[in-house]
Amino acid sequence: MNLLDTTSTVAISLYALLSTAYKSMQVVYSVPANNSSASEDLVGSDQLPSVDVIVPCFNEDPRTLSECLASIANQEYAGEVRVYVVDDGSRNRDAVTPVHAAYALDPMFNVILLPENVGKRKAQIAAIRRSSGDLVLNVDSDTILASDVIAKLVPKMQDPAVGAAMGQLTASNRSDTWLTRLIDMEYWLACNEERAAQARFGAVMCCCGPCAMYRRSALLSLLDQYESQFFRGKPSDFGEDRHLTILMLKAGFRTEYVPGAIAATVVPDKLGPYLRQQLRWARSTFRDTLLGLRLLPGLDRYLTLDVVGQNLGPLLLALSVLTGLAELALTDTVPWWTGLMIVSMTMIRCTVVAFRARQLRFLCFSLHTFINIFLLLPLKAYALCTLSNSDWLSRGSTANASNKGGKQAPIQSPIAESSTTEYSGHAAPLRRFNLARDSARPMASDVVCSDE
Repeated sequence: MNLLDTTSTVAISLYALLSTAYKSMQVVYSVPANNSSASEDLVGSDQLPSVDVIVPCFNEDPRTLSECLASIANQEYAGEVRVYVVDDGSRNRDAVTPVHAAYALDPMFNVILLPENVGKRKAQIAAIRRSSGDLVLNVDSDTILASDVIAKLVPKMQDPAVGAAMGQLTASNRSDTWLTRLIDMEYWLACNEERAAQARFGAVMCCCGPCAMYRRSALLSLLDQYESQFFRGKPSDFGEDRHLTILMLKAGFRTEYVPGAIAATVVPDKLGPYLRQQLRWARSTFRDTLLGLRLLPGLDRYLTLDVVGQNLGPLLLALSVLTGLAELALTDTVPWWTGLMIVSMTMIRCTVVAFRARQLRFLCFSLHTFINIFLLLPLKAYALCTLSNSDWLSRGSTANASNKGGKQAPIQSPIAESSTTEYSGHAAPLRRFNLARDSARPMASDVVCSDE
């Protein structure tokens, strides 16, 4: 047995042991505890907290934005809800102006027009400082909320120890391409296994941007840190959801996951945008993992296993694949053990998930293994080597001249214009998604690799 073969065999064996332990514990802890719904009894109908919904948008499609706002307007929540739509210097402002005008007629809605693009984080902060609700719900402008999202997130926030809570994400364009189908399954796993297991210990490590609720008092105490994030002396302007979650945990607050609060968001339908998104997320994950390491001694030991599994596991897999390919190229020897282990673990994983989700389509998630090995692992390695790079990648082409490369410019005048008068109607009808279809316990009748 040569050195390459030995290295590949040892690396894949260690990866198998680590992944089996990590994923097994994740599945166990992701099962809801018997008292998981106890907090729902804490809300009294006479004293419901007020909620401010903040929707930052940049160059958003008018129809998509209108559908997002319509889903917020249709929330079945008896408490006070105010909505702040922040147009972050969009270049297509003329196209979205009719949407702004229609919703600005509703006294529930406030439209804030920023004179130039300053980035999602500063756009959020402009609205946070203007609003005054007890709770703040951040919603992405390409996201559609189920009608009961606020009503399901608020009970979790009644516990004063909870600083943030996120809902379950699905892909609104899941049926568009093979990639959107895989991403939708990826979201299910991220929410109903990873986040659900972390929530067992009150430490969801990333409350995702499309649908995350925060306690205002906690948010205000962290706002300066949130606004001025730096990495190696340079401004760090993406990964705002993960960074804000880590700040909440550092401040001693719990972060939670509510599977019944379902939000459908648009996901990339082509590999190019998907890989650029994954590159930003990988850099954000690595940066905030370094920040979050200090938290681990004060958290349950499972969270340490979680962090090790998510960061060391891919490195072991990458080492095994690289040495296996080198062995094949240099000695014409097929690394059978490495291939067998990868195939076996993939099939076992997909079978378990298909059984848990009660959806046969998850057997097709095995195709994601090829994307992970040949695209995402090299991308993560590149992200690790370029952590200081803060380019948005997807924003650089649309930002104005003062914001080249996706870097955020300092905000001069946070609020250029707002309006609130009586409402006459919505700009466009809301598409009706069966958001409940992808909840924690879907129907068992789904067909392999197909949509309803």
